[in-house]
Amino acid sequence: MKRRIRQIIAGGIVMGVIVGLFPLFSAAQDLDGLMKLKPGRSRAVTSTDPSFTGNADRIKYIAPGETRVLADLKGPAVIRHIWLTFNDARPNWLEAGGSAAPDEIVLRMYWDGAKEPAVEAPLGDFFGAGFGKRLELISVPVQVEAGGDGYNSFWPMPFFKRGLVTVTNESAKNVRSFYFHIDYTEDPGLLRDTAYFCAQYNQAFPEKLGRDYLIADLAGKGLYVGTVMSARSRSPQWFGEGDARFYVDGETKPSIQGTGTEDYFLMAWGMTVGLYPYFGCTYLSPDIEAVGTEYCMYRWHIADPVRFEKSLRFEIEHTGWMSADETESGKVEGHVEREDDIATVGFWYQAGEPKRFTSLPPLAERRFPNLDIIVEGKTLAAASRKFRGTAELQKGYDWTGEGQVFFRPTGDRPGLEVTFDVAKEEYRALVLRMTYAADYGAYKIFLDGKNVPLAEDGSVTAESAAFDFYSRDLEVKDVDLGSFKLVPGKHTLRFEGAGRNALSKGNYLGLDSVRLRQRWDRKRKLLI
Repeated sequence: MKRRIRQIIAGGIVMGVIVGLFPLFSAAQDLDGLMKLKPGRSRAVTSTDPSFTGNADRIKYIAPGETRVLADLKGPAVIRHIWLTFNDARPNWLEAGGSAAPDEIVLRMYWDGAKEPAVEAPLGDFFGAGFGKRLELISVPVQVEAGGDGYNSFWPMPFFKRGLVTVTNESAKNVRSFYFHIDYTEDPGLLRDTAYFCAQYNQAFPEKLGRDYLIADLAGKGLYVGTVMSARSRSPQWFGEGDARFYVDGETKPSIQGTGTEDYFLMAWGMTVGLYPYFGCTYLSPDIEAVGTEYCMYRWHIADPVRFEKSLRFEIEHTGWMSADETESGKVEGHVEREDDIATVGFWYQAGEPKRFTSLPPLAERRFPNLDIIVEGKTLAAASRKFRGTAELQKGYDWTGEGQVFFRPTGDRPGLEVTFDVAKEEYRALVLRMTYAADYGAYKIFLDGKNVPLAEDGSVTAESAAFDFYSRDLEVKDVDLGSFKLVPGKHTLRFEGAGRNALSKGNYLGLDSVRLRQRWDRKRKLLI
């Protein structure tokens, strides 16, 4: 047995080394290409100071509703690299009120005088991050610096007469300090059958029963080369049992069908955050079986493009595990059609101008719908009770409403109680939006005197483990305590101190809000 374990460990190390070296192998091939001299001239268009003497190397402001042209280029040419950055949405020294978020900026590209864009997507989604997040991504064609500051695309983007790249600010705030550098090569020998680079955003909030989710519906000849997906679960349990389905050249039955959502994204037995040359998961909520779990994933078909001569329709099922309280059988089931929220960007190359199979919804419609009845921190703080500690309303960008209830313990066995009102008896998930930080402690949570969360059989556990709110970096996360049919009236949440993580510098507690999250009654086909 020990020998077998050593073999597994050794094999894992070898595979890890191979995976780690893969980008180097790819880079070595690129380096070999440098020995072959080709006609053409390198060019760039950038946000550099037009005087060439100062340091104003940026677009200072892109106002709400404004569109800016980043590049208007003459062909034949190929864009080889796009780098850009812009101010964070958080308040900072550049903009006290913060700036536009990545999902509020729309990236569009037009080739050879086309009236409709061949590329149209929120900037964040194009670079692998939904929900307006700034996330690290390390892959062959797309690379985003940790923290989401430096955005890089290495997709080659050819055109014959004109290449137009624009960004539009759909936020109510400015896009502040937008820097960019676009490298391209004039290529007089560009072949006439060279394919255009295309990308299109699509969404369904929620997915529709009875039909698969559409990622791309293409007409012409080309190659499908990649997918970015952001999803939010509206039901507990695992969302990703849906198979990817490619219908090539008018097929009524897919000639390419996968084995599950995580399998399409080249993972297995669920998902974990990881960044690889051709696939990865850039974000995953802590509780992967809660209502409201979020995922951001990417899959590049560079080594295995899906080829089509006349057309391609790419869909994915939206099936997964379903908890007993949402199935008609009253039992947990593993392959049930679900209605989660999903947004995607499909990437492809094709000959000729792409057919428009959808258009980009306005920003308000791209926001994931609110599923919560929310009791904000200000309301909770006003009627809170403290035991061996003090509490105050703490303001800040990370918290909704006017701030969080911030509890400072001052003695042994500290505690905090807050109350919230339920207006109508409904079956909903009870979700707490909590703060995790380097000086936060561990707490047990009680609802109306009973220790939570729920056990797997739906009963309240006698002794639930304490929640550890330590994190190296400040994060605000949802904690799902389970689903309840709470009677109308007041309900009490009690937090009892239970020590702290060995790495924590303190035992503070932060409660942003209490949320009663919408659940789906599949028996009656009604939201309740």
